[in-house]
Amino acid sequence: MLFLVFRGSLAYIFTDSEAVARAVEDLSLLLAFSILLNSVQPVLSGVAVGAGWQSVVAYVNITSYYLIGVPLGLVLGYVLNLHVKGIWIGMIVGTAVQTIVLLVITMKTDWEKQVVLAQERLNKWYMESSRRSNGSRGAA
Repeated sequence: MLFLVFRGSLAYIFTDSEAVARAVEDLSLLLAFSILLNSVQPVLSGVAVGAGWQSVVAYVNITSYYLIGVPLGLVLGYVLNLHVKGIWIGMIVGTAVQTIVLLVITMKTDWEKQVVLAQERLNKWYMESSRRSNGSRGAA
C-alpha cells in the first residue's frame, strides 16, 4: 500500500533525480503487485510441497514461469518495447498464474482425506521402525 500511496514521492528518499523519481512512480504499481503475489505464492507452494505434491508444484512452476511468464516478458519487453516493465509484467503474470493454479488445487483438496493419508503413512513408517528396532534387539 505504501508504494501505491507514496509512489510519486517515495523515490526522493533515495535520490534527487526527477527522471529516477518518474521511473519509480511508473514501476511502483508493478512492485506492489510483486510484493502481494510473492507473499501468497510461497505459502501455497509450501502447502502443496508439505502435502507431498512436489512433482505437481514443479510442473506448475515450469509451466507458469518458463512457458508463460518468460515468453510473455520477452514479447512485452523486446517486441513491444516495454523494456524492463514488459519483462517484469511477464514475470508477474507467471507468478499470478502459479498462485491461481496452486490456490485452486488447495481449495479443491479434500483435507480430511489428506489427514487420513498422512496418518496411514505415519503409522506405516512407525510400524516399520518398530519392527526394525525390535528385530535388532532380538538378534543381540
